[in-house]
Amino acid sequence: MSTGHFRRTPGRARRPEGGTASGALSTRARGTAAERRALWHYRLRGYRILGANVWLGGYELDLVVRRGRTLVFCEVKAKSGPGRGDPLEMVSREKARRLAMAAEVWLATHPEVNGCEVRFDVVAERGGKLERIANAF
Repeated sequence: MSTGHFRRTPGRARRPEGGTASGALSTRARGTAAERRALWHYRLRGYRILGANVWLGGYELDLVVRRGRTLVFCEVKAKSGPGRGDPLEMVSREKARRLAMAAEVWLATHPEVNGCEVRFDVVAERGGKLERIANAF
């Protein structure tokens, strides 16, 4: 019996969504999962999600959230393990500058938030746990 052109190559397993041949999450899948967890972290603490993965001026804002008169631009970082370095090390001075530029563009296009206190947070995923650094820069 022929299976036609849908035949699978022997010895080649299908990868789980976002996974690699070893079954580990890809860098992108790990980042997406960390962003989803950070979103829920804020939501469960009473923040309203105003944007996720917003591209402005060539830069990305991972999360834009608001609670009361506080507006937070959040950068989410995750690493696959301690041997890969600390996720917070990835937020350099240049990265902070780029996030601030994107935030300025976002604020200019959303006049309804004028007068809000603006804060920049970094959420790092370490060993499966989230750590939020408020007012990171």
